[in-house]
Amino acid sequence: MSIPTPTPSTVSSDRAESYKPGATIGDWRPEDDGFWQSTGRRVAQRNLWVSIPALMLGFVVWQVWSVTVVKLNDVGFGFSRSQLFWLTAIPGITGGTFRILYTFIGPIFGERKFTAVSTFILVAPMLWLGFALQDTGTPYWELALIAAVCGIGGANFASSMANIGFFFPKREKGSANGLNGGLGNLGVSVVQLVAPLVVTAAVLGAPAGGPQHDAKANTDIWLQNGAFLWVPLLVIMALLAWFMMNDLKVAAAPFSQQKIIFKRKHNWLMTWLYVGTFGSFIGFAAGLPLLIKNNFEAQGYQATTYAWIGPFVGALMRWAGGWLSDKMGGARVTMLSFVGMAAALVVVIFALPHSGDQGSFWAFFIGFLVAFAFSGLGNGSTFRQIPVIFRDQHMREAEGKGPEAQAAALKQSEMEAGAVTGFSSAIAAYGFFFIPAMFAAMAVTHALWLFIGFYATCLVVCWWFYARKGAEAPS
Repeated sequence: MSIPTPTPSTVSSDRAESYKPGATIGDWRPEDDGFWQSTGRRVAQRNLWVSIPALMLGFVVWQVWSVTVVKLNDVGFGFSRSQLFWLTAIPGITGGTFRILYTFIGPIFGERKFTAVSTFILVAPMLWLGFALQDTGTPYWELALIAAVCGIGGANFASSMANIGFFFPKREKGSANGLNGGLGNLGVSVVQLVAPLVVTAAVLGAPAGGPQHDAKANTDIWLQNGAFLWVPLLVIMALLAWFMMNDLKVAAAPFSQQKIIFKRKHNWLMTWLYVGTFGSFIGFAAGLPLLIKNNFEAQGYQATTYAWIGPFVGALMRWAGGWLSDKMGGARVTMLSFVGMAAALVVVIFALPHSGDQGSFWAFFIGFLVAFAFSGLGNGSTFRQIPVIFRDQHMREAEGKGPEAQAAALKQSEMEAGAVTGFSSAIAAYGFFFIPAMFAAMAVTHALWLFIGFYATCLVVCWWFYARKGAEAPS
């Protein structure tokens, strides 16, 4: 499908337009090769490389509880296993819920401004958590409330991914979204790797408070450091977002226009698929530290040593999923991801301790690493599918109706794809809540078999609507 060629007056306006950091850009045509090479690529890359660390810090705040709970009882809090899993799960509720809000509010106020503000407000839960952890008398309800507020960090993903998609042409959307989402997802690994290191010494000095005694290790630790460490970084990234990013007028849309996605069948189908990929990634990341602690710590395996590796692999594979989808099509890669995750979880199930058997930690861990890898692959491929599906659909409807109709169709497809990207990520974020909650409420093996059954439904949906010959929306 050909894209309308800009008129001379549009090109003239392009030359007068300001694309400086902090500016609001009115003329944005990434599908125009001349514009993209002369101006667009540079501006898009700048916005991408500011967006990534801001998003990464959002994931840090969202996932800080997954590693914090591992040490709570060791310093004297005394919660049950179920209570610890619930503290891990609670941020998933607010993360998913606020993602729905962030999906639609970013285009209303401008993504540059919203990225800055949504990053800065995360300072509050990190300060609150740091002070609360210094008192073992802090009641459970307060810690649960802090966990809920930390969940807001996960909401940044919805607005960030919808925003970055507007900056890049179709042929590069998969790679761009893969980089933004994949490196942003690294926040999970960063917090699970760095937080256990900084709590072992008074690296932040006297202002961060005194130590707690780790009775199990018989040593002093500074649990609050795992929260306070991120405060200055959040402030810095909020300022960089405010002064270095751009608002795109083409991305601005009131809710009255965005809500059309709720009538689009492919919004609901792609949300179903993304629940399977990202829901698994974020839920496994939240639950894995306690799974290791509860099942293998007695054998000498420490959650803080191993848990961060799985999300790290999954985050890197997200970029690979986007890149590979640009080459061979997103639907094929998405199907591959569900097959791989299902097979990996079968290995995990049989590696867990059962009936007096101690299980096999390395089979369990490698199985989870493979599951994370395929979930990351699917995260990248589904977010490449969404803009392709909506662009092709709208452009087919505008075929033969002239350049103006085609331009309007392209703009509408971009707006809808951005909204669907954010909404699907919001619903999938509830995996952060449901997976640890299921681990708390039932046998882990039963939960894993349910996940495998769900992947089977995702595989059927992806094949029928997007991958088979004659599919309704090949992508």
